[in-house]
Amino acid sequence: MSEREKIDILTERVLSRFKGREIDPKEVSKRLKLLIHEFKVPEEEAVRTVTNYLLKELDVSREEIVTESPIKSISEINRAGEWVSVKAKVMQLWDTDSPNLSQVGLAGDPTGIIKFVIWAKSRKPEVKEGKSYLFKNVVTDSFRGRMQINVNRNSDIIELDEDIGLPPREMELIGALVAIQQNSGFIQRCKLCNRVLKKGVCAVHGKVDGYDDLRIKGVIDDGVSYYEVILNQENIEKLTGIGIEEARRIASEKLDREFVLEELRKKLLGYYFRISGSKGSRYFLVREIEFLSPNVVEDADKILSETEKLMEEI
Repeated sequence: MSEREKIDILTERVLSRFKGREIDPKEVSKRLKLLIHEFKVPEEEAVRTVTNYLLKELDVSREEIVTESPIKSISEINRAGEWVSVKAKVMQLWDTDSPNLSQVGLAGDPTGIIKFVIWAKSRKPEVKEGKSYLFKNVVTDSFRGRMQINVNRNSDIIELDEDIGLPPREMELIGALVAIQQNSGFIQRCKLCNRVLKKGVCAVHGKVDGYDDLRIKGVIDDGVSYYEVILNQENIEKLTGIGIEEARRIASEKLDREFVLEELRKKLLGYYFRISGSKGSRYFLVREIEFLSPNVVEDADKILSETEKLMEEI
């Protein structure tokens, strides 16, 4: 992005706060250029400085230029100095000794987690951990390279009846694949929506042409809990050596796509894996997977055989 384009974007940001008022865009751009290029003021500080200058020149209060802010997901917050509204769940509250701060903590939605600051002067009601809120007309900011939202006197905090979901958490587990569920193996997907076809029929688009894919929907037992996992084509080929072309060869040779699933069962069911990924609302979404040890059945047979030999020697 050129310097001119950057100044144009910053100018539009300033002007968007003063809609309906006569302001010369060239004057705004000129002041921004002077602050950023001549005085080396950071862009966000330059925007705030020019905004404050216009407030004084037009003799209007900050409250008069605050408009209804758009609701954004946390992942969309990537620039400081914007007015936004955010629906999020309070995940954690931090202790603070500053008299200027009412509350500080972390809030999340399905797309991410962000720090929030409620200033004491805002005189807003306190929030509680585990509750979901609409943080309305808050200001985005950046502190030590991380985005945050600030609740000030122009903001509102509205408790919501709905339970805002949180982003999936990264985790690692070690366990055995103890079951493979239906709609696994050498499947076909709808070219329009990627849903799995059943006998060539998509639940949304009806009878359609499909494309081949490999998938395992399985259950991992780590000795404490059960996790439903989904292995994609890349995971399956890495573990078994069976990719799309090999699956087609097996299906063609046996005249039945179900034989591909039988081959995958032999190579995966009962084995132990180390898996890393994220835990969603239902499925564990696999990012990396690797074999941890030989098949537990083979291990058991080996131990039993060695025990029998030992007993014979005794």
